[in-house]
Amino acid sequence: MVKTLKSLVTAASLAVAFSLAAPAPVIAAEATPLTVVELFTSQGCSSCPPADKFLGELAKRDDVLALSVHVDYWDYIGWKDPFADPRNTKRQRDYAKKLGLRYVYTPQMVIQGAFDSTGSDRAKVQRKITEAAKLERLAVKISRAGDGVRVALPNAGRVENAAIWLAVFDSQHDTEVKRGENSGQTLRYHNVVRGMTRIGTWTGQAVEITTKASEMAAQGRDGCAVIVQSEKTGRILGAARLDLNKS
Repeated sequence: MVKTLKSLVTAASLAVAFSLAAPAPVIAAEATPLTVVELFTSQGCSSCPPADKFLGELAKRDDVLALSVHVDYWDYIGWKDPFADPRNTKRQRDYAKKLGLRYVYTPQMVIQGAFDSTGSDRAKVQRKITEAAKLERLAVKISRAGDGVRVALPNAGRVENAAIWLAVFDSQHDTEVKRGENSGQTLRYHNVVRGMTRIGTWTGQAVEITTKASEMAAQGRDGCAVIVQSEKTGRILGAARLDLNKS
């Protein structure tokens, strides 16, 4: 009995020593890892409203960061999209190069920077979200820091160059379109991106970045998100979001 007890104590001691020596696990900021879905859309696109509605449904999911990214290349046909930004168009064109596409189009959903689909093709988008959920994820943390935010990324034990993006967005907008292909319709948009700024680079080592309110242009915005994206492939390695309306 004494010998058995000593053996148990020794085993327990070794287990404690091992747990102290082992690297601490990285805990994700999100209860559920996020799959990023970016819908490239335009108020001047007659085929976009069904995709915009679908994005609104995806925005309700805890495992999806759904973003409405408005492009400007349809503004010339009669209605200027108030949320369109040429930087959004550039982002979509960069995706086209990374994904081997010959052209850009709307409505297009890009899932985790790794897959794309017509935004109204619900079945395909759902499949790609499921497929993207199996990809390796980087634990990303984001929190309030005064008037700005603090972003923390872990040491992954490897070398990798990834852009750290900070996106700010409005949770919902309703727009009465008076001209163009959607004339006469009132269209609803969800998580409308109002700015996306590169705030740093992740090289595989632990890093912490604190932004100023001016850097994230978050005045009056409902939410923000940090997106870590491979410079080589465009795949999104990790993401986290923050509700700016909560104190």
